[in-house]
Amino acid sequence: MNNLGKLTLIMAGFAALAACARTSPPDTAADQAAIRAVQNSWYKAYNSGDGAAVAALYAEDAVLSAPHVPAARGGALIREYFLKDAATFTAAGLKGVEGPTSDVGVSGDLAWQGDTYKVIDKSGATVDTGKTLTVFQRRDAKWMIIRDTWNSDVASPSPEMAASTSAPRAQ
Repeated sequence: MNNLGKLTLIMAGFAALAACARTSPPDTAADQAAIRAVQNSWYKAYNSGDGAAVAALYAEDAVLSAPHVPAARGGALIREYFLKDAATFTAAGLKGVEGPTSDVGVSGDLAWQGDTYKVIDKSGATVDTGKTLTVFQRRDAKWMIIRDTWNSDVASPSPEMAASTSAPRAQ
């Protein structure tokens, strides 16, 4: 290859690199909104005692790390956990409320949400507060929870919380 051919090849390489450098980062606003929608669905289902609907937000190979119980691995154990826990929580007259702090990050087909929550009783009094961390994966164009954990800011559960296995959280 002569010098002119080499120079042409090098210039073409630089042009390709420049085009890549001008590519703007992906707009993740729609994905962030979808993650927040999953969060809203979680609270709505949990607060209505619908453990099956909560469990349906989790991937079949998800891991749930709820407080005061061993980790639940897989859809069957997660469903079993929420069928009991959401019903018990609702029967105790408790309600989970998303806190004012919520961050969502998206990178390709993975996303995370860090959040705070509070639990209120029938009178509206706060009986628990805590924080959450949930990891999502896009599967078949749908965001599914693949890892989920939360913990209370309260040292030990109140008597109201003792009626439920754990405080609610979202994804």
